[in-house]
Amino acid sequence: MATSLINPNQDFALWAVLLSAATIGFWAERTPWGAKLSGAVVTILVTFILSNLRIIPPDAPTYGVVWSYLVPLAIPLLLFQADLFRIVREAGPTLIAYGIGAVGTILGTVVAYYLIPLGEEGWKLAAIFCATYIGGSVNFAATAESTGLRAGDLLSAGVAADNLVMTLYFLVLFSLPSIKWLRGIFPNQRSHENTHSSQFSIFDSQSRQQLSVFKISLALAISMIACAVGYGLASWLGFNKGGILVVTVLIVMLATVFPSYLSRITAAEKIGYLLMQVFFAVIGASANVEIVLRVGSVLFIFAGLILAI
Repeated sequence: MATSLINPNQDFALWAVLLSAATIGFWAERTPWGAKLSGAVVTILVTFILSNLRIIPPDAPTYGVVWSYLVPLAIPLLLFQADLFRIVREAGPTLIAYGIGAVGTILGTVVAYYLIPLGEEGWKLAAIFCATYIGGSVNFAATAESTGLRAGDLLSAGVAADNLVMTLYFLVLFSLPSIKWLRGIFPNQRSHENTHSSQFSIFDSQSRQQLSVFKISLALAISMIACAVGYGLASWLGFNKGGILVVTVLIVMLATVFPSYLSRITAAEKIGYLLMQVFFAVIGASANVEIVLRVGSVLFIFAGLILAI
């Protein structure tokens, strides 16, 4: 097996690379080209190139730390504002549309799974795509962890296929308002939100506010407690692969019962974004270019079929 410039046991060097790649991704989001690609893709590309040039190893204990600790910690951090009552109250008809879309995504995944063979890990990839299209990139990490899929090449190919399909998908969606007969059926509603902002962008006006060290510490403490209790309960119940699920349920319950308290801890979301970006750096580092190129086209068709249905 060929060695890399940085060997798997050089922990500090690898952490330096992962955090630098995450930082480059966040920086790229502030540029026109980076905003189109998304910070997550830029981060993956950085470590993907470094790994395939044999500068960093494709596997290392450091990557295991990210999977085992940073990913579970990031999930509750990103759900501090998941107040179910507020979501139901404010979503209105949008929630119904979301439910219909979720059902359609599930049906599309089932059809795509049986029509397009993805190999032994196919069911895991199908679950990840389905969860991602229903709940976004946070679900990508959570589902990958819960299904035990840690193959960086497959995950990188999945991210690449997903981004390409979603680009085409949004081009179609954005072109729909230009169709005259559709404008007559659906009245125009202008959104005041910036549709070009990245899902993992932390450079909005609120993010520029000075972060409180106390709130950073509090956010990490609450999330770590949620992980400790969640994984402990899962183990006690014999649900060894369900730790992430239990943690998610716990933090959503807390966000719903104590919405005004958790929603004020704005540092949580920012830390969660950072941890997720490091997770994407690990995905890129673990990827093999030959497998990504071979599997990516199949996953592109798979993802496209899900969205088409």
